[in-house]
Amino acid sequence: MSKYQSFAALHVPGDPVILFNVWDAGSARVAERAGAKAIGTGSASVSTAHGYDDAEALPLDLALANSRRTVAAVALPVSVDFEGGYAVDPDAVAANVEKLVATGAIGCNFEDQIVATNGTPARTIHSVTDQSARIAAIRWTVGPDFFLNARTDIFLIAKGDTHDEAMADEAIARGKAYADAGASGFFVPGLADLALLERVAKAVPLPVNFMAFPGAPDAKAVAETGVARISHGPFPHMAALKAFEDAARAAFGG
Repeated sequence: MSKYQSFAALHVPGDPVILFNVWDAGSARVAERAGAKAIGTGSASVSTAHGYDDAEALPLDLALANSRRTVAAVALPVSVDFEGGYAVDPDAVAANVEKLVATGAIGCNFEDQIVATNGTPARTIHSVTDQSARIAAIRWTVGPDFFLNARTDIFLIAKGDTHDEAMADEAIARGKAYADAGASGFFVPGLADLALLERVAKAVPLPVNFMAFPGAPDAKAVAETGVARISHGPFPHMAALKAFEDAARAAFGG
């Protein structure tokens, strides 16, 4: 079984694969040693670790080099958080993902949030038609096996108390369109309402990915909604930095 196949097989609704997101080769080795079944990077963590802001401020060449080093460091399949693909045009995005495939990554997250020209999140998302075209171009370019985890930021850019069934239905429509365009999975970061999460997981014909965060429902409750993947985003790196800062303050007598 190839790494592509073994990674895809880990996505079981109700028994989700856990990705405790890493940021470099060293943290990937720690996750592997701790019992990870697969490795997933987090874009914010990778960017911060290299001294850059998130939202594609990390240069593409550095993102690709980090992927290559991470893949080489472990025996597990590695999926890379590739944000919006470092381009808007479908063909340009597909060409960039092809470069990512060449690093040995077996999959990536690909988000529908628009990255503004100044490198900051625009807090708006591509239309379903435009994002579907981008997904289709990637799939045509990289072939059928690459795990393209299509991420919608509908919930992430909206306050939690505004999440409702209408928003879930909008996400479902996107999930179905992204599936038709060739996506392998559907990522809904920011959604923590278990009833809405279950609604999405049941309706979208793709493995659904939940992002854990401090204060979110626990993994058991999330699994019961039918989610097939739980990732931890930037929070492992944030915890590591906090531990480092606390130790540094103690060493400096703070």
